[in-house]
Amino acid sequence: QVQLVESGGGSVEAGGSLRLSCTVSGDPSRRKSMGWVRQPPGKGREAVALIKTHNGDTYYDDSVKGRFTISQDNAKNMVYLQMDSLTPEDNGMYYCAASRFVDWPLRPGEFGDWGQGTQVTVSS
Repeated sequence: QVQLVESGGGSVEAGGSLRLSCTVSGDPSRRKSMGWVRQPPGKGREAVALIKTHNGDTYYDDSVKGRFTISQDNAKNMVYLQMDSLTPEDNGMYYCAASRFVDWPLRPGEFGDWGQGTQVTVSS
């Protein structure tokens, strides 16, 4: 199993930035990729960013490309999501998630372990 703990959410005005952090521990075979999954209010979950843990390759949903950056610090067992130029469309709960799979895009069901989530609120 993989244990994931997110932090860094909050409220920000449109155009602002937030940095989400995820502390990672547990079975490496279950975290061949790490992702950030967003759930907007009243909608389903969608992966917005993914990083392959063995080589650092990154992937993004078109809605966040150029604004969000996923990164990892393997020495500290951390995964980050830098979010810039935020808009109200970025509102939602953000989950750090681990997967045995590496092919982008990943569906939410392909992530096997999840954090508790952190709320991001962007006001216009």
